Amino acid sequence: MSCRVALVKLQRCGKIRLNEVTPFKTKRKRSRVRPEVETKPIRCRLEKLQPIELVQVEDRRQSQIWNELMERYHPLGSGPLCGAQLRYLIGGSNGEWLGGFAFSAASWRLQSRDEWIGWNIPTREQNLHRLATNSRFLILPHVRVPHLASHLLGMVVKRLPQDWQRRYGYELLLVETFVDTKQFRGTCYRAANWIEVGQTQGRGRQDATHRRSSSVKRIFVYALDAQAKQRLCTAEFHALAPALPQRTAADWAEEEFGNAQLGHERLRKRLLKIARDFYARPQAQIPQACQSRAATKAAYRFFQHPETTMDALLEPHIEATQQRIGKENIVLVVQDTTSLNYSTHPATNDLGPIGSSPDGIVGLIVHDTMAFSLEGTALGLVDVQCWARNGDEFGKKHQRKQRPIEQKESNKWLQSYRKTAEIQQHCPNTTLVSVGDREADIYELFHLALENPSGPKLLVRAEQDRLLAEGQGHLWSVVQQQPRAGIQQLQVPRRGNRPAREAQLEIRFSQVTLNPPQGKASYGPLTLWAVLAQEIDAPPSVEPLRWMLLTTCRVDHFDQAIQKLNWYTKRWCIEIFHRTLKSGCKIEERQLGSAIRIEACLAIDMVVAWRVYHLTKLGREVPDIPCTVFFEEAEWIALTAFTTKNPSPPTRPPSLREAIRMVASLGGFLGRKGDGEPGTKSLWLGLQRLDDITETAKIYSPYLRPPPVSSASSYG
Repeated sequence: MSCRVALVKLQRCGKIRLNEVTPFKTKRKRSRVRPEVETKPIRCRLEKLQPIELVQVEDRRQSQIWNELMERYHPLGSGPLCGAQLRYLIGGSNGEWLGGFAFSAASWRLQSRDEWIGWNIPTREQNLHRLATNSRFLILPHVRVPHLASHLLGMVVKRLPQDWQRRYGYELLLVETFVDTKQFRGTCYRAANWIEVGQTQGRGRQDATHRRSSSVKRIFVYALDAQAKQRLCTAEFHALAPALPQRTAADWAEEEFGNAQLGHERLRKRLLKIARDFYARPQAQIPQACQSRAATKAAYRFFQHPETTMDALLEPHIEATQQRIGKENIVLVVQDTTSLNYSTHPATNDLGPIGSSPDGIVGLIVHDTMAFSLEGTALGLVDVQCWARNGDEFGKKHQRKQRPIEQKESNKWLQSYRKTAEIQQHCPNTTLVSVGDREADIYELFHLALENPSGPKLLVRAEQDRLLAEGQGHLWSVVQQQPRAGIQQLQVPRRGNRPAREAQLEIRFSQVTLNPPQGKASYGPLTLWAVLAQEIDAPPSVEPLRWMLLTTCRVDHFDQAIQKLNWYTKRWCIEIFHRTLKSGCKIEERQLGSAIRIEACLAIDMVVAWRVYHLTKLGREVPDIPCTVFFEEAEWIALTAFTTKNPSPPTRPPSLREAIRMVASLGGFLGRKGDGEPGTKSLWLGLQRLDDITETAKIYSPYLRPPPVSSASSYG
């Protein structure tokens, strides 16, 4: 089977040519051998059943017995099992068979598992073979022995690594399994110290139409090595492997998407073209952005392709973001949730409710994480989670205290933090601070942040008045009783009809120890630092500002408290990014027919929105650098000629600030004395006009056209 898969891949790449596949029908033969199974009920203590033996299936007779047991008693039957595999029979003290195990190759892609490990696409592809799936576990129905299942799981995970190494020649590091939520609870796996990391989507690997053809299953994993996660995240490149040629980025699209691993070079080239088209016309619909019928059809096919998933498309951008993060001393990693409303497109499939009613507005939920410099410049996306809520499960909020964090939407904050921690490992000289609003006030998140002192820091605005340890009282009253550390002035921007103002904030801070909430005693007390900022002398018609910040960073004096307060003010930057995504890129107006296509399109639109926002901020930080770092020659020459009404190109290109203000003027920016610097809205409108101006200039100015033949030395 592996050889057949490789041949098909070679054919798709054009390396070989195969004949047409000839279909044929086959029927698996069922085993005719009856196993020697004792049907008398076995009810005793585990000690009475000893010694229990695990017999590895190695000969034909054992294989026939194993197959017959599984066909008779296991709901999935005896197979087929995929890839590398080992099977065991469970033997009792009297020589009778009690059941069996099977381990086979791991699932190719599994979101919850991959996020728990911390995998990206290259490391998963390289290390996937070091995982195995517990694909069958059977104890015969007449065997009723307490604690037998967890005992057998403990036995098999001790023996499995040696047997696997002996048969296949490499070491296993992790075992996974799936528990059907409709039939089982996974109690024996929990008792055997397996960890539940999430749930499947209920689609199955053969569900190409995404119709949830199978039941939802819980995912459990067991680490066979203490450093399993770290070792699985390590990519080992062998010296004998030929080094991949390093691409030189021709433009921003190459920088953000050039290293995309989509299986086919044509898909990578199509991705670059779509990204450039979307950036040139941010507010245009797909046919208008692509400018031709052929390009439009190709874009729709691209979004439908099984390889163009959101994770695969964002992977190269996240890697580029990591490189930008590594150049900073402190980076604020802000995470937030927004919803995408597609109620105006009723023909779109696989959406879910996003409002307060299960029959109301429908769409997708997006939880994204963006890295910012201390000046507020967007460095790029770190993590994006997108999902549709299940309408059948609407109204389960009242069960939230009974369900573990892995089964709740709140787990999005933990997943984002783990992704930030993965980047922190690759950027040891940069301090990463994960920032969240009041929705991120989750005890499990604080516990996760304190587990690893070398991991990212955490800064969250408190929502709950938590109980403190050792009878100290509650959070808000204790911090309010602290002496005032000083007064800080804060510029509050205009919001709606409320004008901008300057707020005077009283600052107090204290180290606090939080008591674990009810039902979470296993996490124990957590020690954090609290910073309280309260506005004084607020205007009569305005609600005073009142922020309580909780952080894992030390706060020992007033300047450190002000620093954390300034960090939190950068959280609003992600709100501007969301506005750019919705109003500038019109993501909610995409008509693509299904959620899976929308996710692929969303990945490109998010990077385009980041690019617009990044350019806006960078023009304020480094205004004097030449605009050629962001604008092509034809663009800045056409822009200058159009705005100055002078057809002769200038002797030197304008600065970045000058170019950005000219682009913004095309989008309605007036540049008056009190207008300040242009914002994202005028910039995305101006970019759309600039593309048309540049194309027109190329028609009338031959020297602006690209050469008809490639100037590369290797051409021909």
